Amino acid sequence: MRVHMVMFVASIIVASVVTMGAVDSARADEWFVLAEKPIKSADQGVEIESEGGRWAKDVKQTKLSIEGADVEIVKVVLRWDNRGDDTISDIGVLKAGGQSLPKDAPGRKGRLNGATVQYKIVGDADSAVLKLWGYD
Repeated sequence: MRVHMVMFVASIIVASVVTMGAVDSARADEWFVLAEKPIKSADQGVEIESEGGRWAKDVKQTKLSIEGADVEIVKVVLRWDNRGDDTISDIGVLKAGGQSLPKDAPGRKGRLNGATVQYKIVGDADSAVLKLWGYD
C-alpha cells in the first residue's frame, strides 16, 4: 500500500513538471517589447534601456519599430551583456508603423541591455515612439 502511494505521488510530480515545461515552451518564440521611448524631432539620438530582469532580456533576435512618424535611423548600437556591442548603420527610413529587419543575437541567445539610436524624424512630425523588440 505504501509503495502504491509513493508511486502515485511521484507520477503526479512528474506530470506537473512536464505540464510546466509545456506551458513554458508554448510561451517561447514570440516577439515582445523590451523597451519603448518617445523621441523628438529636436533631438538627434536616444538611449533606450531594456526593461525587466535578467531573463526578460535574453533574446534570440532584436528589431526596432516606429509609431507616429517616418524616422530615418542613422545608426544603432546594441549593447549586449558580456558581449561586444553591435553597430548597425544600414537601416534607412522606417515608415510610421514600420519595423526594421531582425538582427540575430551574438551566439544562440544574448542578453540585450539596451541600445543607442541616432535618428532624424522625416517630415513635419514633432515626435514619434521608438520600440525595441526582442524575440525569444
